[in-house]
Amino acid sequence: MGQFALADAGGGSGSDVARTAVTDRALTVSEVALLVKGVLAEAVPVKLRVVGEVSNFSDRTHWFFSLKDEAAALRCVCFASAARRCGFALADGMQVVVTGRLDFYEVQGQLQLYVDKIEPVGLGVLDMRLRALCDELRRLGYFDPGRKKPLPLVPRRVAVVTSKSGAALADVVNTARRRWAGCELLLMDVRVQGDNAAPQIAAAIRALSRHGAALDIQVVILTRGGGSMEDLWAFNERVVADAMFECSLPIVAAIGHETDVTIAELVADVRCATPTQAAMTVVPDSAALQQQVRQLQGRLNLLLRRELRHAGQRLEAVARHPVFRRPQNLLETPQRRLDLLAGRMRGVLPQAVSRSGQRLDSIARHPFFRMPRSRIEPAQQRLQQFLQRLRVALPRIWARSTERVDALARQLEALGPVNVLKRGYSYTLGPDQRVLRSVTAAPPGIRITTVLTDGRLLSTVEQRLDGPSPASGGSPSPDRPTGSTSTPRVRRRKPPNDGPRLFND
Repeated sequence: MGQFALADAGGGSGSDVARTAVTDRALTVSEVALLVKGVLAEAVPVKLRVVGEVSNFSDRTHWFFSLKDEAAALRCVCFASAARRCGFALADGMQVVVTGRLDFYEVQGQLQLYVDKIEPVGLGVLDMRLRALCDELRRLGYFDPGRKKPLPLVPRRVAVVTSKSGAALADVVNTARRRWAGCELLLMDVRVQGDNAAPQIAAAIRALSRHGAALDIQVVILTRGGGSMEDLWAFNERVVADAMFECSLPIVAAIGHETDVTIAELVADVRCATPTQAAMTVVPDSAALQQQVRQLQGRLNLLLRRELRHAGQRLEAVARHPVFRRPQNLLETPQRRLDLLAGRMRGVLPQAVSRSGQRLDSIARHPFFRMPRSRIEPAQQRLQQFLQRLRVALPRIWARSTERVDALARQLEALGPVNVLKRGYSYTLGPDQRVLRSVTAAPPGIRITTVLTDGRLLSTVEQRLDGPSPASGGSPSPDRPTGSTSTPRVRRRKPPNDGPRLFND
């Protein structure tokens, strides 16, 4: 193994032990590996129980994963025999307690924990934060498919938000050049891992949203290569999700491997599994477009030839029609009818003119038109006589009508209900404001209204007395009010002979 030893400088232990080489010769890598294995065998317990969060899990018959916390990570290997005894499926983000031995794997130069037993203790801290943020953003509508913006068919300029040193940029550039050389790519160099990555990514997206129209950018590709959950955590930050949600340009996100799902991919308008797929989604394939154009051109030529053939056949059919072969036939029949009508008109018109002249001469020789004054003067004389008679008779008619109207007015006033009430009569209304015509319509206990000439009396019926009214034997005295609750009966007066008959019940 070589000549080296450990010397105790102060007789202490732990940090007080100083290790010094007893030889200055250079050690081989294998010797260093054996030295490390020896130190681990002497200083580390044979069995360790370690708690941490599972990260970067890979199932390749044996389980390979890392255990991590906020400050460190430890590579772990669980062989298939131990994995079958686990009893549950291991996944990234799970908080577990593993039992195993720590050893140095000299082939790869890694310190590994060889796990014999795995016990779950719940979800990891990062996974819990991710789930909580996903639930909040889902309630706010960040993942709603209805707000996703469509991608342009043939973008002229595409902005790529990623690290200039990452392999994802090379994949996007190579794919875009191969598919469409006319598409221009604009790089926004940002950090894609670490503490300052999320603010840089958000700032780049907001800048593209503000100046995208001026820069003639139609779509944004947000991408990076694969990594652990910690490496991709910048794309799970709220500041990145807010910037993507408020961006005016459509965003295509391709973060990590196909199995990795980040919040940025859920908020993006289109999610792709890899950077290459993102470039293929955004940039059209020129060869496919050319093939499509050739197919459309062939279909168009076929349709044009078919339409030209049909149009030629229709034109030949139209040319064979008699109307177009001998168009003068259309004018021969109307021309013959026109000549016939013109001949008839030339024979009839002189006779019609002659008859009209004769009738005009006969009318002109009529006495009425020769001496019209002889007929107008007698009519004027009769009109003057009628007007004279009307001027004489109208005052007499007006005087008789006025006298008759005055007589009728006096008769109406004498027989009207107001004068009847003034003579001491009254009439009684029931609860429904209708005139009571019989005592049977007013049982005891109801309220009645008695109407007099100067007002109304409200009263309640205490007793009903059947029989004739005390006033039925003659006219009531002017000094004696009736006080009766029954409806008075007004005697009819015979109207004068020169006026109309008026009835008042």
